[in-house]
Amino acid sequence: MSEAAQTTETKTASQIVSEAFNELGTTLVAFVKAPKALWGVNIPYVIEGLVYFGILTILGKYCSENVGLSDLQAGWVYSVFTAGITFAMLFLGGVSDKIGVPRALALAFGMFIVGRGLIALSGTISLGQGLGSPMFFTMIVGLLITLIAYGLYQPAAYAGVKRYTSPKTAAMGYAVVYGLMNLGAFFSGFVSPAIRHRFVNTFPPNGLNAVFWTYTALCAVALLITLVILTRTTDAAAVERVRREAEEFAKGNGTDESKDHEVEEIIAVKPQGSNLRFIVLASLAAVSIGAVVATAAGRLAIAPPITYVIAAVLVSFAVYEFLRVRPDHPFRDARFTFFIFILIPVQTLFAHNWLTLPYYLDRAFRGSVVSNYFEFFSNLNPILIFILAPLVAGLTARANVYTMMVIGTLVMALPTFLLVIGPYLVPFLAYILLMSIGEAMWQPRFLQWIAEVAPPGKTGLYMGIGQFPWFLTKFVTGLYSGYFVATYIPRPETGLPTNTEVMWLIYAMIAMITPVALILARKWMMAGMKEKHESG
Repeated sequence: MSEAAQTTETKTASQIVSEAFNELGTTLVAFVKAPKALWGVNIPYVIEGLVYFGILTILGKYCSENVGLSDLQAGWVYSVFTAGITFAMLFLGGVSDKIGVPRALALAFGMFIVGRGLIALSGTISLGQGLGSPMFFTMIVGLLITLIAYGLYQPAAYAGVKRYTSPKTAAMGYAVVYGLMNLGAFFSGFVSPAIRHRFVNTFPPNGLNAVFWTYTALCAVALLITLVILTRTTDAAAVERVRREAEEFAKGNGTDESKDHEVEEIIAVKPQGSNLRFIVLASLAAVSIGAVVATAAGRLAIAPPITYVIAAVLVSFAVYEFLRVRPDHPFRDARFTFFIFILIPVQTLFAHNWLTLPYYLDRAFRGSVVSNYFEFFSNLNPILIFILAPLVAGLTARANVYTMMVIGTLVMALPTFLLVIGPYLVPFLAYILLMSIGEAMWQPRFLQWIAEVAPPGKTGLYMGIGQFPWFLTKFVTGLYSGYFVATYIPRPETGLPTNTEVMWLIYAMIAMITPVALILARKWMMAGMKEKHESG
């Protein structure tokens, strides 16, 4: 064993923590010294993190109290909006490659201003209330424009990080942009309640429209920063600087950077008429899912179990037809498919950060400081992740990836049982802290695991498919969260009692499915990883 290895193994926890904080300092210094063009990506990214998560935190309250939707309908709005963002990225991810990063970012912020301005406008002028009101449709159009803009924005921002960082600084660049969004989300917890309380009389009944107008103005500031910093001159200067740094890095490591990139294998599969069958089945599946939603809304006289069965069968056949002529698709890998889909139960806790927590803090803690500043308490997780992620990464760097996934999901899911005690501040804070630690343990390892199990030449494909369950998580969780909110945290004016203990018990049991399943499947999953390493 080498001396370096011995030194690494004998590091104490305090040394690792100290190194993690030093890494934070190094990251901050690197951010300050980054090319000017990268500032044009990062500074607006903080603002966008603040606005995006700020809107998610108050959107449910706005739909319920201002627009006049039921809690169930508000959940559907969340479901379509958040899942739609992920869906939009599939189609708009390559726009920045065609028109350039600066133009793509400027276009996205311009659309943000229009979209979020319409959301603010929907409650500023008298447009009626309810599901079919002009107010509702104005808000929906604003959300749709925002959805499209975000589908353009995030891929462009990450493309900007790639464009303005060298192989030596790329890891820092991605770490910074991820951390800055979390930091912005935390700041929204201060901005939103301050504005809301200040303008509650100007924008009745709750001052939320003042918050939306503030967020629209912040989007205008972000657009201005983008236009001022990301000019042709700064873009060209950054690209030239990155080119020089890449050459120096390659020479220092004795490598030819141009030969280091993995070539993806492209396999052409003849559809042999199956595309038509898949389109027909997929269309029928979409109609059946719509029937499920319509049945839940009481607009169809079909028994819900029947619609669920029909939807499940048609979706299953559509998936089978899609995979039948694609022998190399990642979903043909049973272990990979099991792994990414079994994470959905614990990922529902992410979605509940905006689907349930704001309602829970606002209604269950009514009359307390927690309720008055529910935006702040709803956004404690992002700042904890900002601090904990590098610390946990340092403490667990040598741990087995699958083991960390099991422990991390367990640590994330178990604290949910603390909320079964009831709406008390200390258990809630303990839940947020422990849940964030669990997230910091497993979330970064998720992509690492996918990279390890992906066959040679298919890493990018596996990475992309690995995000699909997150789309399903946001969509499905939004469909049922409104029912749980209405049942267990009803609006105060209904006079109905709250029963948050049962709600969180159910959510905790759902989240626990993930670590239990990962533990039970450990032998099978590890055998698959061993086979891949041996064949590689």
